Amino acid sequence: MLAMALPHENPLTFRSLYESPLVGVRDYTCRINQGGPGGEEQSDANQIVLMRHGAFCKHFGKRSVTADVNQAVFFSLHSTYRVSHPVACGDRGTILAPTPRVLTDIVRELDPTIDDHPERPFSFVTGPCAGELFWRHRELVMRLEAVADSHGAMQLEPLWADVTALQLIADVLDAAFTRHGLAGKKTPRRNGTAAEHADRVEAAKNFLAGHLSDSLALDDVARAAGASPFHLARIFQQQTGTPVHRYLTCLRLRASLERLADGADDLTALALELGFSSHSHFTDSFRREFGRTPSEVRRDISRHSLREMSKNLEV
Repeated sequence: MLAMALPHENPLTFRSLYESPLVGVRDYTCRINQGGPGGEEQSDANQIVLMRHGAFCKHFGKRSVTADVNQAVFFSLHSTYRVSHPVACGDRGTILAPTPRVLTDIVRELDPTIDDHPERPFSFVTGPCAGELFWRHRELVMRLEAVADSHGAMQLEPLWADVTALQLIADVLDAAFTRHGLAGKKTPRRNGTAAEHADRVEAAKNFLAGHLSDSLALDDVARAAGASPFHLARIFQQQTGTPVHRYLTCLRLRASLERLADGADDLTALALELGFSSHSHFTDSFRREFGRTPSEVRRDISRHSLREMSKNLEV
């Protein structure tokens, strides 16, 4: 249970967990106990809040909704509201804030009329947050918090963070559109032919293959492929069966097998050369993929066996 805020403490605090040109992820903690509603507030961006603890009520006009861990709450840019707290335990959650261009791109998949009202992407205030969505949200937060708390000891992969956050936002919005009976607005996607999609994906694969050692964000890959970030992430997974960040990790790990077969001895240098943030990051990823550590492979498997292994492994 969250403790009551002392008079000199700020009862509402925010912590940035991730910021990129595509999306921001922030943690918030509210220590206000039961009471309210308070004064009028205004949202400074289009945001989605996924709760992790407690509850609050959002009042707008003569209506109010209760926000809790079973649902998502949507805040539209410049919308005004007041907040009350129905329980004496405060509340805590995660704020997902995609940039306007990215949010419009995501909503267009669900509401093709969004270009007529880009300033009003949400026609609802709440939506469901099913167990699978809640768990993915918690995994995202835990990983971002671990990086933030490591004070530089752990490095974040921007490509993973971008793709994971945007897909979570897309799925939360899809659930909300469905819950509010707006799923019928969906129309066949017309933002490119199958051949165009294939060309975009191949351009992205070419870019990834040439940038194994770089720290890449989704914006970098999308720009090289000539597509918007969310669109590129979606069609890449459709055509390859693999998220773009996972595809890049597999490229790096399989390249490491060949380097080990060719006699690479300095695992730290190899890790950095292939875009891993550290020796431990490389070793952990390698073990998850192949079931063995790089040092074990280097020590116990012959060059011929390594090459046979690399041929048989599937992406």
